[in-house]
Amino acid sequence: MAESLLDAVKAKYGAAAASRLSSEHAGVRAVAEAFGYSPEELRSIPAEANLGLSCGNPIALAHLQPGEVVVDLGSGAGLDVFLAAQKVGPAGRAIGMDITPAMIARARENARRHGYANVEFHLAAIDRLPLAEASADCVISNCVINLAPDKPAVFREIARVLKPGGRLAVSDIALKAELPPEIAANLAAYVGCIAGAIPLDEYRRGLLAAGFDPVEILDSGADLNAYAKLENQSVCCSGAPPAAETFPIVDGSCCAPAGGMAAQSEALRQLLARFDINQAAASVKVFALKPR
Repeated sequence: MAESLLDAVKAKYGAAAASRLSSEHAGVRAVAEAFGYSPEELRSIPAEANLGLSCGNPIALAHLQPGEVVVDLGSGAGLDVFLAAQKVGPAGRAIGMDITPAMIARARENARRHGYANVEFHLAAIDRLPLAEASADCVISNCVINLAPDKPAVFREIARVLKPGGRLAVSDIALKAELPPEIAANLAAYVGCIAGAIPLDEYRRGLLAAGFDPVEILDSGADLNAYAKLENQSVCCSGAPPAAETFPIVDGSCCAPAGGMAAQSEALRQLLARFDINQAAASVKVFALKPR
């Protein structure tokens, strides 16, 4: 079951990576701004690093300092890695992890074209990081942990790679009420960052069990329907096809998802048209410390 879910995630985000979506498109830019990125931040990084897949801005929570090592779980095309690289400077490192080969390729090309010397990207699952124990000062993530089938394993792995006193700063989706069964069982809703989300209390307990203390989880108050309202995009991370007149149609991209993925996206849009996702889910800010 876990493998089939991860295969669906890879297919969806591989399609997004193959698209031409970027901050050059008003809808993609507006989604990022709706979830906490300033226009100045978006202008400071490669436009191709932003695909409109965020549900918050973890850089705003991370308090990054020059010389630090920061690891981004589910780094996508590099949006948060490039912002982190500016914060940690040439003496620091910003390291991205993603399970989608096309995302890693797009992120590495962004880094190469724009001359980033203090970033690196690795093809890796976020519950099995190719990093040494106690090697990172900060771990960030943006709307990705909800996609992991084994979240306790992710929390333990984050604790392993963080130095004593290191911190976790995450933007994610969590549940504040039970999802309707038809959404909870929908594969497209899982890939779209909804059905895989866990309750707020479970999220907190999982981090505490992994050794973090203290743990703070706050509802950001962001409207998760922003994706439906902005340029016909769907909910967080869904990569649903935008309006053809606004975005270019690319074969195999999230602008024109192939076969079953297109049908899944349409089914999810129809479900969410009957349900306000804000009633059950929230964009949350998660901050936790690894004790010294």
